[in-house]
Amino acid sequence: MARKDKNLGAPIARRDFLQGAAITTLTAGLAPELAQAAEAEKLAQSASSSEAIGQNSPGYYPPTRLGMRGSHPGSFEAAHELRDGDFWNGATALHDTGEDFDLVVVGGGISGLSAAYFYRQAKPNAKILILDNHDDFGGHAKRNEFHVAGRTLLLNGGTLEIDSPYPYSRIADGLMKTLGIDPEALEKSCQRDDIYKGLTAATFFDKETFGADKLVVGAPKDAKSWQAFLKQAPLSEKARASILAIETGGADPLPGLSEDAKRDRLSRLSYANYLTTILKADKGVLPYYMHRTDDLWGCGIDAISALDCWGVGLPGFEGLKLTKTGTTKRMGYTPAGYSSVGGSYSFHYPDGNASIARLLVRLLIPGSIEGHDARDIVMAKADYSKLDVPGAPVRIRLNQIAVRARNAGKGVDVAYTEAKGGKKVMRVRAKDCVLASWNMMIPYLVPELPAAQKAALHKLVKTPLVYTSVALNNWQAFKKLGIRSVEAPGGYHSSFGLNNPMEIGGYATPRDPAQPMLIRMVRTPAAPGLPEREQHKAGRAELLATPFETFEKEIRAQLGRTLGAGGFDPGRDIAGIAVNRWPHGYAAEYNALSDGGTNQDTPNIAGRKQFGRIAIANSDSGMAAYTDVAMDQAHRAVSELLAL
Repeated sequence: MARKDKNLGAPIARRDFLQGAAITTLTAGLAPELAQAAEAEKLAQSASSSEAIGQNSPGYYPPTRLGMRGSHPGSFEAAHELRDGDFWNGATALHDTGEDFDLVVVGGGISGLSAAYFYRQAKPNAKILILDNHDDFGGHAKRNEFHVAGRTLLLNGGTLEIDSPYPYSRIADGLMKTLGIDPEALEKSCQRDDIYKGLTAATFFDKETFGADKLVVGAPKDAKSWQAFLKQAPLSEKARASILAIETGGADPLPGLSEDAKRDRLSRLSYANYLTTILKADKGVLPYYMHRTDDLWGCGIDAISALDCWGVGLPGFEGLKLTKTGTTKRMGYTPAGYSSVGGSYSFHYPDGNASIARLLVRLLIPGSIEGHDARDIVMAKADYSKLDVPGAPVRIRLNQIAVRARNAGKGVDVAYTEAKGGKKVMRVRAKDCVLASWNMMIPYLVPELPAAQKAALHKLVKTPLVYTSVALNNWQAFKKLGIRSVEAPGGYHSSFGLNNPMEIGGYATPRDPAQPMLIRMVRTPAAPGLPEREQHKAGRAELLATPFETFEKEIRAQLGRTLGAGGFDPGRDIAGIAVNRWPHGYAAEYNALSDGGTNQDTPNIAGRKQFGRIAIANSDSGMAAYTDVAMDQAHRAVSELLAL
């Protein structure tokens, strides 16, 4: 059921829902396939947990599910019981499915799917089972699919781009080409017309943080425009003067030091400390800048080095006159065939890297997703009933949490349990196993690992974050206010903006402000004042303890306060919400402030060591949250198994 919030005038959902099955939309108004999915969801919600809808049921289509997505309810509880030592106390005896595979992959993200592909390339007749704890494949490459007023709208629920700081290896590049992904050709073939021409960025200063609610429109570029912007901001005169100096100043704050000495100094202090101690800025600037690093590192500027912040173009470094440098070595791992020439690809689909995961599934399981190329994948319909067909060479089994992987004789026993309730534990056998799941969970899956390797894996604390997708019935408020994106330094979500326009493979972003539109909101629940890893642990706990009801209330309130002057009404204008919660988000990357040592001595190297016929993949094992790293680590893991 739902209750009404007097301040928002909109229903607040108490549980996850699928489009058409809850809140405001009726199944009678949906497209046939969504109406079928909605009816199936209704049945699932009325059934007991042991009778929950499975991937082979009619209408099973998780991309259209709304509510709490990402690490959704049911996808992690058994894993937490395993971590806490409680799982096996109530588990049933192992039920042997009688299935034997050449390879079992734990984790159906891009790394796990890539591992299955590389293994099949070496062994074309291999039988492979892929297990995933979520209700959809793709891992963090998640697809949010909305249907509003007859329009299909897509947005990434996780990873967005294929960009990487380094050139793609021949391995990753070869896989992309096999999938038909030619980024330059795709970019030329799709249209990204600027339907937001004339709209600009804005900053919302909230009264809780800055003393008054104030939307300041504009993206200042020079001293004059910065003065005009700051004049409207509810900041002290000292804070205004300091921000102006940070944004437009050109004096060298570290005179007399060589470039190497400057870099060393910047690597040893946070960006927050750099602003207040090196640039002598008033501390009143910190709330304004604190969340500038959210979308990259998942925590504030108090936990990220000034050198890293210089590297991504944050302000305040102009006077240092530092030159850009690069390296072809990533976190202690240089893949075979790694090129040092050129930069990485730059391209993204409307649903982000979910289309890459879908292309991999189409390749591994022919007939599971309609279409034939890297363009039509965008609008292609996936048939989830074809993912786990008995006798098929490759099978993907969703809603299953792996609870143990053990070397046994000349192979591996893998045990798993159904994600949504029950304690029945199934067992399958395989010649080889790739753990392409979150690496910090592996010590609990493989308790026989050496203590030193377990300790290394536990250090790979992933970045918690939230990518919220909100479907609007129209975007007229943005048009009226003259804005396309908003930075909210003190907001529940630290930024949000209109979806990037794109036309590809039959998909087209609506152009008329009176038509539906998606907005993407970002939240990183870090805890300022702690080292990065500790901030992430605190943020993870917060996300797991926050129900969807709280998110929805905060989303409606934030959008209402920010866009209200443009006529925005949360109760009228919001058509649907998908909160992509990732308590264990993107792979950890080296941070000199909290990790010590050097970026060539990181825990992923010891953590990913092969253990019998069990190999370890995932971007965690490359300690870098990039698509090519996920592919390269899958290839390394498979190569280790094939060398036995």
